[in-house]
Amino acid sequence: MIHDDPMTAVPPRLDDVPPARTSPWTRVTLVALLVILVCGATWAVKARSKANAAQAEAAARAAAEHVTPVLTSPAMSRDVPIWREGLGNVTAYYTVTVKTQVDGRIDKVFFREGQKVKAGEVLIQIDPRPFQIQLLSAQAALERDQAQLKNGQLNADRYKTLSQQNLIAVQQYTDQAATVAQLDGQVKTDVASIESAKLNLDYARITSPIDGVVGVRLVDPGNVVHATDTTGLVVVTQLDPIALIFTLPEDDLTGISQAMSAGGPLSVDAFSRDGMTRLATGQLSVIDNQINSSTATLRLKAIFPNPQSILWPNEFVKARLYLTTLRSVVVVPTAALQRGPQGTFVYVVGPDSTATVRPVQVALTQGEIAVVSKGVNIGDAVVVEGQAQLRPGAKVLAKPASAQTTAAATPSASSAQVGPGGSSP
Repeated sequence: MIHDDPMTAVPPRLDDVPPARTSPWTRVTLVALLVILVCGATWAVKARSKANAAQAEAAARAAAEHVTPVLTSPAMSRDVPIWREGLGNVTAYYTVTVKTQVDGRIDKVFFREGQKVKAGEVLIQIDPRPFQIQLLSAQAALERDQAQLKNGQLNADRYKTLSQQNLIAVQQYTDQAATVAQLDGQVKTDVASIESAKLNLDYARITSPIDGVVGVRLVDPGNVVHATDTTGLVVVTQLDPIALIFTLPEDDLTGISQAMSAGGPLSVDAFSRDGMTRLATGQLSVIDNQINSSTATLRLKAIFPNPQSILWPNEFVKARLYLTTLRSVVVVPTAALQRGPQGTFVYVVGPDSTATVRPVQVALTQGEIAVVSKGVNIGDAVVVEGQAQLRPGAKVLAKPASAQTTAAATPSASSAQVGPGGSSP
């Protein structure tokens, strides 16, 4: 009998093992657990959504009940002057470099540097003696030639009588008449020499050609000067009146020309460099006859009375050219203007202390004021500070703005600037 060796027995294959049988109760349990998990997740999501909605509602309620402090300023009706503002330099109305017209040594200087002088006032005296000698010489030559002319005329009269009596040849008379004509010409030359010598004497006495202020002396007494010298003796500038050259964008030309045609000379104010102090008021004198194509600007010249010498040549100032005045327009501080996707708007505080949004149409801005053509009525309280914390319908605690902020709605020349065509730049 052959016995099987248990060590060498072949193990059964897996596919020969009969499958385990699952109990029906086990499947039911798994399905129930899955249903419970889904229901729990759904309930958790709904609970969280409900909590978020409640939190949002509470936040909205709190926001609605929150009171935001703001500063307000009333919209006002004002007359708004329209200006154009540019930068410029003061220039002397007249500038004269005084030079000598004769050669000679400077004897005396009669002015003090920086002195105000009148036209015709003596500034410098050049040694007059050479010109006095020329005058005396010319006067002596005139007397000599006048005596010769007189004698020649007498001879010509005698020759004429003798020629008529056929006692001398006619040619002798005509020769004498020619001599008289030559002597008469010489006398006229002597008269011209005398006038020239007098003119040189006058040139030796150098006077101021204009009313103005003398500058630094360029040549000291004792120096010999010549009419051909390129360097002058002193510079005289007229400061009253005085001129201002300033520039504006070329787009302003049409408005300026129309204003000049409608109302005559336009007023120009000169302000200090910081734009805070008005120095003088004058009138527009000249619009340059061409536009600077490289800078697209137009040069203008204004003339200012300057009796106290407040303006000085080469001084840098701001010029403000007055064009016209808008009468009884609604203005608000520019600080009230806000900009959003729908355009420009302001916050207006109503009688119930609620902030509402008002879309506005801004006609122009000028300094710290804005002219509003639509959206705001006179007396509306517009918010000028605190807009960042506002939302439409928010409750506010409105306080009037300071006097300085409210005064910004009053047009003034201290900060006037209007873009081309009356729109804000």
